[in-house]
Amino acid sequence: MGNQHRKTIFTTIGIDNETNALVERICKRYSLKKGEIVKLAFLYLEKAHINPADAPESVKTELAKINKRQDDIIRFIRSYEEKELNPMIRTSHSIAVKFDASVKEQTGLITSEINTTRELQDNVLKKISETFNQHATVINNQAKQITDLSQAVNASSKKQERNNNKLLKLISLYSELATCGVMDGKRKENLKNEINDLINEKQ
Repeated sequence: MGNQHRKTIFTTIGIDNETNALVERICKRYSLKKGEIVKLAFLYLEKAHINPADAPESVKTELAKINKRQDDIIRFIRSYEEKELNPMIRTSHSIAVKFDASVKEQTGLITSEINTTRELQDNVLKKISETFNQHATVINNQAKQITDLSQAVNASSKKQERNNNKLLKLISLYSELATCGVMDGKRKENLKNEINDLINEKQ
């Protein structure tokens, strides 16, 4: 019957006292035997393709590498801001300006309509007062027309006020979206959903 397990053949290597003390410290630190330390060390050198004869790089060199990586990241962020974020901010500002102009225009139209309606109401009431005794039927009809017109104006004013508030909310959302950072993906997605919901909101 042959041997089921191949026997491991051990050998010895010669090291000086200083190296032996170093090996013992490492063994104690990681709770390993000397043979295990030597085997793992050589496996590491082999896999990492490290030449133990090469001097290790200085801390200054390593810091220079880290600084270079940081500079590369900063350049990428600045390039992203220039190509993506800044155009988005300019577009958002343009939309905000257009919305503001639209709100002012609509407010002016509403104010003009209200003033015209009030003037019309005053004229109608004055005429009704002058001819009240002679035209009772006309007075009732005119009163109904005035009420309907006033309700229509009030309804139009409330609707426009809702639209204005919606526009201002959209401006705020677009501005907040434009100021989101590169890593704010979830926040940007939430803002986009909120903008779409507001746009698609039924009157």
